[in-house]
Amino acid sequence: MEKVANRVRLGLIVSLLFVCAFRSEISTRKILQEGDCNTHVRLRRSEQKVIIDNGLVEVTIEDPSGHVMGIKYMGMDNVIECRNPSSSRGYWDFVWDGYAFDKMETKYVEVVAHTDDIVELSFTKKWNFTTDYGKTIPLNIDKRFIVRRGVPGLYMYGVLERKEDFPDAQMYQLRIVFKLNADRFGFMAISDTRRGIVPRGDDRDSTRSQTLAFKEAVLLTNPSNPQLKGVVDDKYQYSCENKDNKLHGWISDNDAVGFWIITPSNEFRTGGPHKQDLTSHVGPIALSMFVSTHYTGIDIDVTYKKGEAWRKVFGPVLIYLNSASSDDDYRSTLWNDAKRQLSEEIESWPYNFTRSHDFPRAEERGDVCGQLLVRDRCLDDEPMQARSAFVGLAAPGNVGSWQTEGKGYQFWTQTDDTGRFDIKNVRAGEYNLYAWVHGFIGDYKLDLSITIQPENQINLGTLIYDPPRNGPTLWEIGIPDRTAAEFFIPEPDPAFVNPLCLDAADKFRQYGLWDRYSELYRHGDLVYTVGVSNYSRDWFFAHVTRNTGNSTNWSTTWQIKFNLQHVNERGNYTLQLALAAASNAELQIRFNNPDAVRPDFTTNRIGYDNAVARHGIHGLYRMYGIIVPGNRFKEGDNTIFLTQARSLSSFNVVMYDYIRLEAPAD
Repeated sequence: MEKVANRVRLGLIVSLLFVCAFRSEISTRKILQEGDCNTHVRLRRSEQKVIIDNGLVEVTIEDPSGHVMGIKYMGMDNVIECRNPSSSRGYWDFVWDGYAFDKMETKYVEVVAHTDDIVELSFTKKWNFTTDYGKTIPLNIDKRFIVRRGVPGLYMYGVLERKEDFPDAQMYQLRIVFKLNADRFGFMAISDTRRGIVPRGDDRDSTRSQTLAFKEAVLLTNPSNPQLKGVVDDKYQYSCENKDNKLHGWISDNDAVGFWIITPSNEFRTGGPHKQDLTSHVGPIALSMFVSTHYTGIDIDVTYKKGEAWRKVFGPVLIYLNSASSDDDYRSTLWNDAKRQLSEEIESWPYNFTRSHDFPRAEERGDVCGQLLVRDRCLDDEPMQARSAFVGLAAPGNVGSWQTEGKGYQFWTQTDDTGRFDIKNVRAGEYNLYAWVHGFIGDYKLDLSITIQPENQINLGTLIYDPPRNGPTLWEIGIPDRTAAEFFIPEPDPAFVNPLCLDAADKFRQYGLWDRYSELYRHGDLVYTVGVSNYSRDWFFAHVTRNTGNSTNWSTTWQIKFNLQHVNERGNYTLQLALAAASNAELQIRFNNPDAVRPDFTTNRIGYDNAVARHGIHGLYRMYGIIVPGNRFKEGDNTIFLTQARSLSSFNVVMYDYIRLEAPAD
């Protein structure tokens, strides 16, 4: 009987597992697609309109401007805001010289592909000096739109070109913008942790909100949704790094419909994998950012001179739509399906269905592989494996120049546990190989140029990075990871909270954290004692000015206190100083003499990245190796004084990544 009972119990367990598996499978199939996935792609043209329909989505593009006028999906006549003029619904735009906006209107349209499986359209404009000088950005423009059979969405990419005789120009920003139906879309999704209901665009009006110290931030005082009263909204709170900026979008709770921007590759974005940029902001607005000076300022190279020819492909990106049954968890269902689609797009990259010769397919690209080791004899006599290091190919330049490179293509990957890397699908061209390793300061650059040709398979073998090091470590503060995330990030003022930033990993994105320094250190500036203090508790995440409460800011001086039992007065010590960000700042350093008129070291004025005001935990990385003669120290107690000397505003700031004092080499 006991054996029979056990068999019965086993049978019940198997049945339950089957039911759970079946229900799980059903839950992954809750995505609904109204229409026929097998319908061939149809194209029709009417006066000033081109319409593409694949049975799942119907896309209407204005002829010849190339503006997206409408997207019909799942019974919604238009998911984008039809109350806006056609030029302000779905469009490309540039910010260029003098911060002028150019919506990149085109003059001609050509059908470059029309089969049962795909339609691709090309909207073009050739820049003309006589008619366009001073009016539009000096570029030849080719905007491409693709609709494929069975895909509920629209692929978009652009081919931009400058001829040698075009005049000088600065390109501050390039993006695709979609302004969605404001009556439908009110739930924003950026990541697994940053998802939630956000205000409407008109909630930011002066009658419904109060502008805060940084002009993009507002406190909602009378929002259309009373639950959002007292919430801070700032578009920069929705930023993320290029390497993570692959999927974001909006959900219509009325219809259980999702609108997503999927970016399967970062090869065409500027500034490398850690460059931060916008995703979405209230409106509702969804963005695909390609070029910007956000979190870098004018340090990023976006200036084009006469005589400099240039041509680049931006994209493709996929505008993806999905719909779910209106169950209790449709938001997660839509988000998870969008992540599934992202995986499919990444697996398919580089696409083989585009028709532009400027977008090379896999067989026209090359690969670069190798192994990166780190040699730091103060830590280990043998080279160490560079685990999870970032390794990339970017335009030839100086060490670390990839983070301010704004014109070419970049290709990045991370090493495995043994330091091995494989950079796949690299476009033909000339590159340098760059890297940085978590836990080690500085940047690596391979001292040779790498030429990629179609179907190249280049094995670089074993590469060794010797990070900056002049002597053994006496003490250190922080973790060499290019961010200030490990330092003390205060709780936000309860009056200035954004619910989308409540997760611990996003805490630094809350508004007004810079002002907490003046509250926490009202009786004197930060003092850190080596061996006693803890940097995660006692080192404020940003070296900011002091707010006195009367619109006046004062420079601040932090102290690092430490003890030396022995001093080599004839030797040279080294203070390794890595900064994670700087904005209109000047860091002055004095050793044991805070009253010295001239500092022992100064960075001079540095930085335009505005990382603190824009809720970033880092901007551009800077590294300084400061030589300190031994006679500047004494046996016993010593103090290093760090002064952020500029105090025009609350946003004159530096963020530290890592500080290390090294003894003289033996």
